Amino acid sequence: MKIIVAAHKPYQMPDSAIYQPVFVGAALKANMPDGYIGDDTGSNMSEMNPYYNELTALYWAKYNLQDEDVIGLAHYRRYLGIKTSHALKDVLTEADIERALSKVDVLLPKHRNYFIENQKDHYLNAHLNAPYFVMAQVIHEAYPEYEAAFKALEKSTKIHLYNMGIMRQELFQEYTDFVFGVLDKVRTQIPYQSYEGQDARVFGFLAERLMDVWVNTHQLTYKEFPLVTTEKTNWVDKGSQFLKRKFVKGDAKKTHF
Repeated sequence: MKIIVAAHKPYQMPDSAIYQPVFVGAALKANMPDGYIGDDTGSNMSEMNPYYNELTALYWAKYNLQDEDVIGLAHYRRYLGIKTSHALKDVLTEADIERALSKVDVLLPKHRNYFIENQKDHYLNAHLNAPYFVMAQVIHEAYPEYEAAFKALEKSTKIHLYNMGIMRQELFQEYTDFVFGVLDKVRTQIPYQSYEGQDARVFGFLAERLMDVWVNTHQLTYKEFPLVTTEKTNWVDKGSQFLKRKFVKGDAKKTHF
């Protein structure tokens, strides 16, 4: 079992051998933190980290951890835990994970509910619009079996975020086949290298919309877990930014390429 922890800098890590820190974007950086594995080893897409974010660690795991029975993804500031907490002692243990996976297919973070905004509107209010519409077309043309679940997610106010999940190897390979298959097709149709700031991380944001689409299409069972976050979230600021994006239309609504 390995839960890879995507990180772009040295940081405190869980004291457990199942949690493996992966230094993302390692091909673009000079120094490797002690105890980390670079996402530029073996089969990798490390140089794409500015556009794919934590997905370069996911890609690395797909091709370099095929001997593991269970694979998962966490972030250096965000883990699945036994309770909502800011303490690493509360992250899931190997026993916790095995016990949960004996009953369900996938372990996911507790869903986020936006209440006043569905997932399609939320994405379009927060990000450049064109990549989203390209992804929708890719699913329609190349992955039609997923379109019903995609359209259902668009209308839902709820979503499992962060590209985080824990599952057995066979399902992990199927999930990543789908995610990278969709994103590869989107990549050929958008000028992602010209995007700046948060917009540059386009593929990481798009992929967040694919976990639930994959899970629901295959009618997989799952269990949600609260988040262990090593840094406190300013919910007042996040809430005000959310409302600003929804009600003050700006550059995020641009649909140009």
